[in-house]
Amino acid sequence: MREFLRNIKFVWGYAKSEKGKILIYFLLSIFNIIASIVFPILSAQIIVNLTSNMLEQFVYMGGVLLLITLVSDTIQYFRNKLYERIFREIYIKLQTDLGAEILKLNNKTLEENGSGVFIQRLIGDTRSISTIFTDLNRYINGILSNIGIIITYFVLSKAMFIFVLIAFTIRMVIEVTRINIRNKNEKEYRKNNDAMTGFIGEIVRGAEDIKMLNGEKSFLDELRNRFKRLNKERYDMQNTDMNFLLIRWYVAEICTFVMICIIAKSISAGVMTVAVGVVIFNFGGKYNSLVQNIIGFVEHIKQFNLSATRVFDIYMDKKYEKESFGCQHLDHVNGDFEFKNVSFKYGKNSVLKKASFKVNANETVAFVGKSGAGKTTIFNLLCKMYDDYTGKITIDGVDIKRLDKDSIRGNITIVSQNPYIFNMSIKDNLKLVKETLTDEEMIEACKMACLDDYIESLPDKYDTIVGEGGITLSGGQKQRLAIARAFVQKTEIILFDEATSALDNETQSKIQQAIDNLQKDYTILIIAHRLSTIKNADRILFIDEGKIIAEGKHKELLKNCRQYKELYNTEISKKDD
Repeated sequence: MREFLRNIKFVWGYAKSEKGKILIYFLLSIFNIIASIVFPILSAQIIVNLTSNMLEQFVYMGGVLLLITLVSDTIQYFRNKLYERIFREIYIKLQTDLGAEILKLNNKTLEENGSGVFIQRLIGDTRSISTIFTDLNRYINGILSNIGIIITYFVLSKAMFIFVLIAFTIRMVIEVTRINIRNKNEKEYRKNNDAMTGFIGEIVRGAEDIKMLNGEKSFLDELRNRFKRLNKERYDMQNTDMNFLLIRWYVAEICTFVMICIIAKSISAGVMTVAVGVVIFNFGGKYNSLVQNIIGFVEHIKQFNLSATRVFDIYMDKKYEKESFGCQHLDHVNGDFEFKNVSFKYGKNSVLKKASFKVNANETVAFVGKSGAGKTTIFNLLCKMYDDYTGKITIDGVDIKRLDKDSIRGNITIVSQNPYIFNMSIKDNLKLVKETLTDEEMIEACKMACLDDYIESLPDKYDTIVGEGGITLSGGQKQRLAIARAFVQKTEIILFDEATSALDNETQSKIQQAIDNLQKDYTILIIAHRLSTIKNADRILFIDEGKIIAEGKHKELLKNCRQYKELYNTEISKKDD
């Protein structure tokens, strides 16, 4: 009960803006409840009038019943329209806020849990809990509506009333047992369904690599096995329901036969008229509706609790760690930053080992080293993508753990080796980083990124939809679009992480010139395997096994750093080949 009240309070935070509509929905429900209580009583009277040959009263009561039914149907129509409006508003707010919470999760949490956990909660669970107030009203409405049937039994026959209570209790015990078993299995099923959703997402995103590796069969076998396991769990739940459904049918048929016996005995004993017997038999199975509404109410609360807890956990459970930022804000960032004895691990693997260096404002610094040396990690730590490092990182002399998010990410642009391009138009992809972007700024950025000519060749030009992950673009075009985004932002610090690796030499040379034009006005950090692209850097830092082992200009490192010279000679030999 405590969990339910907590979850109701949580959802009410999203529903209270719709409280006017919810109140009207409840008020309209009151009439339907009254109508449902009166309906079986009037129906019973109609049958009595007919069997007693009281035709005038029969027609009169039929007219009253028609009027009540028409009004009830009209009210139900408006209740359904209100239901959709209330659901829609709560659903949108819940999904939007949960999406915001997911984006607050730190990288470690996202990597450890997988996308399926969050996709199912964002889409499925939010839908389940958005209808709680209207659904509970519906079940309560159904329960109260059946009071008329119980009253009818009580008025017509005390013996039949006692029998109905006994039958009702038996049915309730059966249904509560079923719900408890199903609810236990449901938790495990949803957990595995999360994993399945994540795996399907991986197959879709990695379809191109799967094809190139000729690995379709292996992935399809794994997909088939996972589907089998998941569907077995679903079948087990359905099988439980079917087993209990059979028991419920048996109990219902036996109860109907017992009711017939009681009616026959009562009529033969003279304590019940034939007309009353007909009425009671006509309503014989109606008490089942009361059972179903009560069970539906209980089952819906359990399902609501399960969904709401899964959503609430993302907000509050310590397992889902959020990114944390400080409170200090920098109105203007110069672009100085420093790493002081910074160490970092991915799991148990040390990536950085007491790395120390300083970059001055408007300086262009390149990071060079073998794959896995820690270059990209430096960029991720500077952007505060990970927080569990030791040592100190500062921007303009301020520890980044003290800075708010805008002071860090609002002043840093990163262009990665494999940038993610969103399934929207080229223009909208650029507007993601600057909502007030003008057409002139957009075209200028794309010209600097050597992308404008290609865009102008497209039928829809800047309104061209590029597909999920930029699927309609080549690797080089994706990189150029990401570079254009960086040029649009023009933050004080710009990070290029192998940002030109997928470009041909001519295009790479043009973009390199554009990057060179930014020098002296911005702090620029570059990770590059092509050493020819960083010859003009103010400084080059050579990283080996997580440590800065050498720094200087290109010519200085050729003389003083054996590892750098080896990399450079390897590059030259590849060109000669």
